[in-house]
Amino acid sequence: MRKGSTVQKVLLPVAKSTKPASKKKDEDEDPGEGWDEWAQGKALIKPPDQLELSEAELKEEITRILTANNPHAPQNIVRYSFKERSYKPTSAVDQMAVHFVLEGSLLHEDSDEARRLRAKEGLPEETATVDTGVEPDEEEPETSDTPVEDGQEVEEAGEEDRPDSVASKTDRKEPKVTNQFNFSERASQTLNNPLRERSCQTDPPPRGTFTATATQWDIYDAYVEELQKQETNKEKQKAVASKKDNDKGKKKTLLMETQTDDITKVGKASKIFERMVNQNTFDDIAQDFKYFEDASDEFRDQEGTLLPLWKFQYDKAKRLSVTALCWNKKYQDLFAVGMGSYDFSKQGRGMLVYYSLKNSAYPEFIYPTLSGVLCLDIHEQHSYLVAVGFYDGCVAVYNNKEDGSEPMYKSTAKTGKHTDPVWQVRWQSDDMDNNHNFCSVSSDGRVVSWTLVKNELVFTDIIRLSLNAAVSEGPEQQPGIACGTSFDFHKQIDYLFLVGTEEGKIHKCSKTYSSQFLETYNAHSMAVDAVKWNHFHPKVFISCSSDWTVKIWEHTINTPMFTFDLNAAVGDVAWSPYSSTVFAAVTTDATVHIFDLSINKYEAICQQPVVAKKKTKLTHIEFNPIYPIIIVGDDRGYVSSLKLSPNLRKKPKVKKGQDQPKDSEMEEAKMEKLLSLLREPEQSTV
Repeated sequence: MRKGSTVQKVLLPVAKSTKPASKKKDEDEDPGEGWDEWAQGKALIKPPDQLELSEAELKEEITRILTANNPHAPQNIVRYSFKERSYKPTSAVDQMAVHFVLEGSLLHEDSDEARRLRAKEGLPEETATVDTGVEPDEEEPETSDTPVEDGQEVEEAGEEDRPDSVASKTDRKEPKVTNQFNFSERASQTLNNPLRERSCQTDPPPRGTFTATATQWDIYDAYVEELQKQETNKEKQKAVASKKDNDKGKKKTLLMETQTDDITKVGKASKIFERMVNQNTFDDIAQDFKYFEDASDEFRDQEGTLLPLWKFQYDKAKRLSVTALCWNKKYQDLFAVGMGSYDFSKQGRGMLVYYSLKNSAYPEFIYPTLSGVLCLDIHEQHSYLVAVGFYDGCVAVYNNKEDGSEPMYKSTAKTGKHTDPVWQVRWQSDDMDNNHNFCSVSSDGRVVSWTLVKNELVFTDIIRLSLNAAVSEGPEQQPGIACGTSFDFHKQIDYLFLVGTEEGKIHKCSKTYSSQFLETYNAHSMAVDAVKWNHFHPKVFISCSSDWTVKIWEHTINTPMFTFDLNAAVGDVAWSPYSSTVFAAVTTDATVHIFDLSINKYEAICQQPVVAKKKTKLTHIEFNPIYPIIIVGDDRGYVSSLKLSPNLRKKPKVKKGQDQPKDSEMEEAKMEKLLSLLREPEQSTV
């Protein structure tokens, strides 16, 4: 009772006092006393079923890991897959569990949106307070009255008196609002799109009813008719095959459906891919071919070098010699190589292969032959045609556009083939009937013109070579046949040509005057291996022989203008396509000799061995018509490509003030200047 009376004494004066009085009393009262009374009034009550645990069990820590996975979520949900036409379990399972959802819109009383809402509705700020049914003056002492025991109202009173509080900013007399939020509901309704239906109707497919009675005789007749069709198809196939064997030039009269291999479908793509891989593998060589220029030429005295580039080889032609080389005039990266043997005691098969600078690993075309190839020539306008001469005396024409390894045209004993090896073939311009034709020379002494007429080769003897000046006529007079080894036609005069013989003589002949030689030059002491007209000067030609010499002639003079001794048998010689005074020769000691008469009239400006093995003999050489490279063939079946240094392909400089002449005129004048220096002494003596 004493305790209760004290409480009453405390409560009574507080009820009548104002806020400043209660605040002052709280400041005077000791806070420690109230804390002791509150602590004494609290007591721990244990439930009767609580476990009794020891100190060690109470100190033991039990760790529980909470995961985001829902243990009640189903794990065996399956959905139907239209792609695989089966039910497939779904891997994604929703792990979220919703316990309570309350949708509403709450706005804070002091927020800008709440103020705009009040202003819109026209409500004063005092109406926002919650009406509890008690006046504000009466509510204040009760609210401040009860917390005297726990000491919390002191803090609230202090907050209200702070100058930075919200209430102090708005209005000091505004009563405290118990609920700090305004409730406002908003709702909106979206427009639903009207439903539309589309339908179409198709006409039913036409139907027909067919009925028939099949007897054993009807079935038998159907089988017999099918067998007859198969037999007729087989006969047509045999007839077409026999026509192809007899003559490949005939057009196909019947198209047969043949099953193509899978490899042929990707043949073009695989060839392009092979070229890409090969160019990546030999990228350094490709860079040298395009960009490298030997800077050391500036320090050499008019001398040059050869840079080795690609080396071409075919495994099945290792034991064969390179007997012919020819560039394609239309596709300047493509050249043909003839394979055979110059050892006449070991004659056998041959081969015609095409190589490209884009792929040195494998030939573009391969044509195996029964006899060794000794010469070839590619047509200038129709670059897919190549004329080939064989050791057995036959000549043939291959077409790169046609499939197969057989020639399109081939001479036989009935069609006037040569009786000895064919040493040279050359394409000529088309005749009056626009038929392609080419010429050949052989050891049997005949120079023959071959014309491609429809499906056969038609031959015409141009001239027969003899040992004396007169040409042999008829079988009664046979003083002796001269063996032709090489020939070349004039670049400007179609009917004029030169023929080199095994006896070392060179004959100047004409197509229109075949009964006698126009001129005979005592050129060499051994067989003439090559004779070629100059590309620019119409009067100059060059010859080489196994007697170690290379000679340059003017066809109006019987004696040579230049003579060069190379100390080894000369296999081949070639004029350069860019200069009238530059030519190259290959010798059997595996050396390439390059001369420029405008720089040095006595010695070569480049002598370089191009083969590692000493016993290897070089057989042929050819200049590329555009790029500054040469190709060289040897007797082991290898073809090497070499790049000319800048000193080996110099062009004459034009003096200031002079008009730029044409290349052909300039080159012709350069050669004419050299020849005039040699003609002057002869004219002075006369």
